[in-house]
Amino acid sequence: MTTRQTLLDKLWSSHEITRRADGVSLLWVDRHLVHEGSHHAFAKLAERGLSVAEPSLTLAVADHYVPVRDRASGGASAQIRDMISRLTRNADAHGIELLGLDDPRQGIVHVVGPELGLTLPGLLINCGDSHTSTHGAFGALAFGIGATEVAHVLATQTIWQKKPPVMRLTFTGRLGPGVSAKDLALNWIAKLGADGARGHALEYTGSLIDGLSMDARMTLCNLSIEGGARFGMIAPDATTLNYIRGRAYAPQGCALDRAEEAWAKLHSDADAGFAREVTIDASEIVPIVTWGTRPDQAAPVTAAVPDDAPEALEYMGLRAGQPIAGTPVDQVFIGSCTNARIEDLRAAAAVLAGRRAQVPGLVAPGSMEVKRQAEQEGLDLIFIAAGLDWVSAGCSMCVGMNGDLVAPGKRCASTTNRNFRGRQGPGARTHLMSPAMVAAAAITGKITDVRPMLAGREVA
Repeated sequence: MTTRQTLLDKLWSSHEITRRADGVSLLWVDRHLVHEGSHHAFAKLAERGLSVAEPSLTLAVADHYVPVRDRASGGASAQIRDMISRLTRNADAHGIELLGLDDPRQGIVHVVGPELGLTLPGLLINCGDSHTSTHGAFGALAFGIGATEVAHVLATQTIWQKKPPVMRLTFTGRLGPGVSAKDLALNWIAKLGADGARGHALEYTGSLIDGLSMDARMTLCNLSIEGGARFGMIAPDATTLNYIRGRAYAPQGCALDRAEEAWAKLHSDADAGFAREVTIDASEIVPIVTWGTRPDQAAPVTAAVPDDAPEALEYMGLRAGQPIAGTPVDQVFIGSCTNARIEDLRAAAAVLAGRRAQVPGLVAPGSMEVKRQAEQEGLDLIFIAAGLDWVSAGCSMCVGMNGDLVAPGKRCASTTNRNFRGRQGPGARTHLMSPAMVAAAAITGKITDVRPMLAGREVA
């Protein structure tokens, strides 16, 4: 009898070189993405006199520390300039292609990988960044790794990993107006908890997933780890193939035909076994906002603040029982590897068009290519007219490594992926929500249900 395989089974077996007695597998790595924070791994190689095993399979991207306002200075501080120049030196020393400050393809690593066609179905992709799971939206095996593992991949193009159990998360129904992939993710994370998918590979399925764009699928997979999953995956389909065709590094011609034949097999077999299964009716989901200091501390914008996390409420300056809607915000941020693609910017612009923000804010596109496309569509003019800052590509205020910070005690409506204490700066208070919801908060100066504001407006 043929064993029914999950998508993970197929991806894992195609990359497994050997397996130890303890069940840990040595896997071949197809794509390795590095950034400024990878300098520790390069230092380990230097200490041992090692070189990068497969430079052609490695891509270096400046994204975490890059200035998004003044590119000419090369960085907002000496420390930031040093981080960027260190990445340049390491890439040059090992013959690694670099998307640096002056490269027109530069952007956040998890945005530029897919848009260049480097992210493809069936690949194993690693990066020293927890949100590498983003690439799983293409039917790839993609997960973040630590500095020691980054060094191992650089030196050997392989990685040791134990295969996780698979959890299938099925979404049925249809999204209501003003509800996005960000709301889907925050909903399931809040419903199941920060440990809801702990240690599992998460496969998203269902009629709703089939209808999502690639931008939306990437948002969903990006946030998988915030619910404890090791990584997220979506089987490739026609939507995936249409996105890939014509990308700079994607297969072309006959090579693409052969690749598409192989990619068509990358799905879980009927009756394949899963360690856990959860089904969620998406038609019941409304816009979601985080109120605490973890992504699972989230609730519908129509709800009241719960009373189950007093320490989080104290940090956030909230009281149990108060409505979430109406909470004042001091500033907004639209950006990050979670929500800075063209569809995210279109969604925010649909709300902001013809309106004026009541609080300051920053809009940082996910890549310079996204920036160019947004400007061709006139989205930048909408943001600027609304009173928000339109800047260049980079991680920016998501983690604040480049100096873009939320001041202590200030409250930020943000499209980012984590609302941890101090994530956007010491003492910063972060509320995660979708781009449309952030735009609504900008206009009103408080957390606001965006749905009435979308009446008569088209979201691309």
